[in-house]
Amino acid sequence: MDLLNLFDLSVLDSTVRFTTPLLLACLAGLFSERAGIFDIGLEGKMLFAAFFSAAIAALTGSVWLGLLAGIFASFLLSALHGVASITFRGNQLISGVAINFLAAGLTVLIAQDWFQQGGRTPSLLSGGRFESLTLPFATALREVPLFGPVYHDLISGHSILVYVAFAAVPTSWWILYRTRFGLRLRAVGENPAAVDTAGISVTQLRFAAVAICGLLCGLAGAYLATGQQAGFVKDMTAGRGYIALAALIFAKWRPWHALSATILFGYLQAIALRPDLIEAAFNFKVQVQLLDALPYILTVVILAGFVGKAIPPRAGGEPYVKER
Repeated sequence: MDLLNLFDLSVLDSTVRFTTPLLLACLAGLFSERAGIFDIGLEGKMLFAAFFSAAIAALTGSVWLGLLAGIFASFLLSALHGVASITFRGNQLISGVAINFLAAGLTVLIAQDWFQQGGRTPSLLSGGRFESLTLPFATALREVPLFGPVYHDLISGHSILVYVAFAAVPTSWWILYRTRFGLRLRAVGENPAAVDTAGISVTQLRFAAVAICGLLCGLAGAYLATGQQAGFVKDMTAGRGYIALAALIFAKWRPWHALSATILFGYLQAIALRPDLIEAAFNFKVQVQLLDALPYILTVVILAGFVGKAIPPRAGGEPYVKER
């Protein structure tokens, strides 16, 4: 019975909340890398979006204006990465690292200049952050055995961005595998010369993928600051962009696999908050610091290649030079 407590509704509810930003960032990287643009700047885009969404929400009192500001901020960094990687054919990895450093520095600098709170934004009040939604019949069905508690406590009661994140998985799958745009996007990541020969602009497709990446990172960052928490703090992404990249490799660049991988990482983050459950289940005391490190340890294991061979898109990381 103690082992079952590791999967009680409170832990699973926390898992959903921790999974949301990872899932959005993972899908963002999926679109970008499927088009041949490696992007380790997911962390920076999320951080930039988190700051501007919280800052504008605090200044205006509108979470929706904050969301738009966060998406726009992420778009700016995506455009910067696109220009550096696609237009000027720069090194994609260096561009991503530069974006991460740029976001880490600018967010604290601007936050201190605007709010004078040590790099933080003011705490967001009602109206400035996303509230939890109660789904239809959740209260009425709560007493129904098994289904009722799951529907009321696990499925219902999240902010709208949580549902957007999980809906983005089948949407991404449909776009990539059931539309002409998705077919061309995947082809650009595998053989851009063939796409160019067919009269399709490689540059436009890659910029479109980078823009989608910016949109999803903007949603992820906005959720962190205005959904999961009530304001921005320094470096609040805490490596989630890198975890999302590890999950993307673990998922082998597939949307449904990305959902499974990010749920695993989200669960590890959730269980780290409940060391008492682990102690009860296995009858030994575990260090909280070790639990906190588990997602990052798994990231290193995945990146080291211990989870099976993951083959990225063949043209990934290579700038395309049109033959004349």
